[in-house]
Amino acid sequence: MTAELNSHFNENYPDGFKLGRVALEHKHSYRVWLEDGEYLCTLAGKLTFDAISREDLPAVGDWVAVQTSPGEKRGIIKGILPRKSKFSRKAAGQVTEEQIVAANVDTVFIVNSLNDDLNLRRIERYLLLAWESGSNPVIILSKADLVTDLKDKMDQVSTVAIGVPVIAVSVLEGTGIQEIKPFLAPGKTVALIGSSGVGKSSLVNYFTGFEKQLVQEIRESDDKGKHTTTHREMVLLPGGAILIDTPGMREIQLWSSEEGINESFADIEQFADTCKFRDCTHKNEPGCAVWSAISEGRLDENRLFSYKKLQKELAYIDRKLDKKAQAEEKRHWKNISKEVRHSVKHKRK
Repeated sequence: MTAELNSHFNENYPDGFKLGRVALEHKHSYRVWLEDGEYLCTLAGKLTFDAISREDLPAVGDWVAVQTSPGEKRGIIKGILPRKSKFSRKAAGQVTEEQIVAANVDTVFIVNSLNDDLNLRRIERYLLLAWESGSNPVIILSKADLVTDLKDKMDQVSTVAIGVPVIAVSVLEGTGIQEIKPFLAPGKTVALIGSSGVGKSSLVNYFTGFEKQLVQEIRESDDKGKHTTTHREMVLLPGGAILIDTPGMREIQLWSSEEGINESFADIEQFADTCKFRDCTHKNEPGCAVWSAISEGRLDENRLFSYKKLQKELAYIDRKLDKKAQAEEKRHWKNISKEVRHSVKHKRK
């Protein structure tokens, strides 16, 4: 909790409200950590009514203003404090809607398994979302005890994770843990992001000190592990850091991410700056510095294809969002017009 947020709370919420943080989201209620324990909270009717999109509702990691019920661990969430970061993706399915995975996160651990699950294109998508969130990404390569070509795999990942720490970890053997610990300083919040079965829950278990035996049993019976997390939840670690464990993402659908793509593909952007033509599309134009880098072995061709594919995906989302915004604006003014006509008609009577 920063001094700025604390000041915002004191200025905007009178006595009688308590400051809390959303630890778990149920269908119609929230588990919120307050200074004196965990409360089961619902949303104030006005907060729900005024919400235009999912972004206007609480998410795991949000700081919220709560009005508690005397004598019981229940309350009503009356407001959401400004977010310093939010990790979002497009909600699964056909609807163009934002899904906030976690809010107010300092570091995003992008967890990938080294046993047949390593996918550079997937890592690029996670990095794009992480950079856009306002959090700092760290790549965690789990199950390092299962591979013999560890250095080669880490080098591969480093080619797409430019300037991002890449840490190989084995929970079973305890390797790589010391490199992770600096990110888990007291008061810091870390979100674990990754596909099902990559070892996120094993990391949570390790750092909380629980179920270490279970981790070993899972590894011995099935080296792919088991996906145990079914919802986003904050976990307080013994040292004072907070972990947000998230369910495995079957679909890594992008959200608005213009800044993220510049960070994630800084190598391509740097080459593109020296292309002969400013509007170079990196196809077959003369003097294309990007293709020169590919032909000289300084850039992987597949990375350029991924870059273009993600750009198209983001452009499509932007168009959908623009149409949605236009439709909402049209509906808004239509309602106002209807209210004005009704008011005029009522006055004439």
